[in-house]
Amino acid sequence: MPTSRSMRALVLERHNGPFILTEAELPAITAGQVLVRIKASGVNPLDTKIRTGNAAHARVELPAILGMDLAGVVEAVAPDVTAFKPGDEVYGMAGGVGGLQGSLATFVAVDADLLAIKPANLSMREAAALPLVFITAWEGLVDRAQVHAGQRVLVHAGAGGVGHVVVQLAHAFGAQVFATVSKDKMKIAEGYGATAIDYRGENVESYVAQHTDSEGFDVVYDTVGGTTLDDSFLAVKTYTGHVVSCLGWGTHKLAPLSFRGATYSGVFTLLPMLTGRGRVHHGDILREATKLAEAGKLTPLLSKERFTFETAMQAHGAVEMGKTVGKIVVEIDD
Repeated sequence: MPTSRSMRALVLERHNGPFILTEAELPAITAGQVLVRIKASGVNPLDTKIRTGNAAHARVELPAILGMDLAGVVEAVAPDVTAFKPGDEVYGMAGGVGGLQGSLATFVAVDADLLAIKPANLSMREAAALPLVFITAWEGLVDRAQVHAGQRVLVHAGAGGVGHVVVQLAHAFGAQVFATVSKDKMKIAEGYGATAIDYRGENVESYVAQHTDSEGFDVVYDTVGGTTLDDSFLAVKTYTGHVVSCLGWGTHKLAPLSFRGATYSGVFTLLPMLTGRGRVHHGDILREATKLAEAGKLTPLLSKERFTFETAMQAHGAVEMGKTVGKIVVEIDD
């Protein structure tokens, strides 16, 4: 257990405001919880939207400590927790929304169901980059679309945060993977086992004809939303095709999908944290991520930029600009 009863935390007091470095009370664990000493906090685009007040669905009331993804070391466990013990290295998407403390702090008390043992071959920084994107990828590709060997899977933005994980996951399940990317990111997608498609150089009809003989893809995973989801409805296979989107929040015509007799699923990864229901499944998904990572089938793409507790605002700024390649992580050293 920590010797001090306080911790350092970055508190957001107003939307679009700065993080305020604060000495906060060390959280006390209750039934089913684990106290984690945080070593790294992943930064997702959603984190920046929460900070700027553009994510009402995350149900964050200020002041708050943000940060959904974490990697760290177990310091203490509640008496009823048997899955973890002090000293275990863990990771998870465990807070930062719905009134749950986030990971931009030196400690956090979290629901043990949301955690898994960190892959032994990944650093804390690498592990903290995975939870939200891997859970999002798994829920869409495995839970909803039930991907399997022999299928042709199209991933939109295959070099992005969720996209590069979907590519690796589909490949691990034995699917033939294709990924739309910008020309400068084609080698990234190819490095993860996908056939890269320059979405600016080819239209939907062209790449569907070239790669599927105009039959369409068995699974299309949209990580972009907007017109890309409309393109997905045009690219999916007749009768048996399935479109998945983690950003299907707009207004879309379903006719192109209906005319193919195909199906659609949406993914909303925050539900277990917001509702308290289904949390154990998130821990189960991350245990699958650990197996894949340790088998060499899952490698997070990290930004070359490094950020610390003191430069967390710059980390958010870098994500907001959208020009970095790879996930951004804040490293926390107490």
